[in-house]
Amino acid sequence: MNKDRIEPNPGQESVWDYPRPPRLEDTAKHIQVVFNGVVIADTHRAKRVLETSHPPVYYIPPEDVQRQYLVPAPGSSFCEWKGAASYYTVAVGDRTAEGAAWFYPDPTPAFAALKDHVAFYPGRMEACFVDGERVQAQPGDFYGGWITHEIVGPFKGDPGTGGW
Repeated sequence: MNKDRIEPNPGQESVWDYPRPPRLEDTAKHIQVVFNGVVIADTHRAKRVLETSHPPVYYIPPEDVQRQYLVPAPGSSFCEWKGAASYYTVAVGDRTAEGAAWFYPDPTPAFAALKDHVAFYPGRMEACFVDGERVQAQPGDFYGGWITHEIVGPFKGDPGTGGW
């Protein structure tokens, strides 16, 4: 456990209480993603991945994403738990965000429920919301966690956290 762990207040979660390997769970929270003035994702059927030291990452069912705004992007990444990820560029009107969303076309059996669900980097979108609260992006260029008032850290991604 991190020595600088923030103790959660009632109604809050500490990322230091999240498991490793990560846990996948359904959430009925209202999740919205906005880019260039357009709501490109809106759901009450998201899944969230909880992993030690990371704010939750929300994965949105493909049928709740305005897929006409997603363009396949080059590159991939590999998660030891979820498998190989592919990326999308988000393009709305005259604005684009390269590699701003990702999905798992063939996830590992433990994360099969994530198949084709789309996750967005909140820092690359105009705004992302959980139950109407605008989220903060997890620090760092690689991580896609969504920070709300319900989540306390410290969070992986800040300077000096690479070894966590």
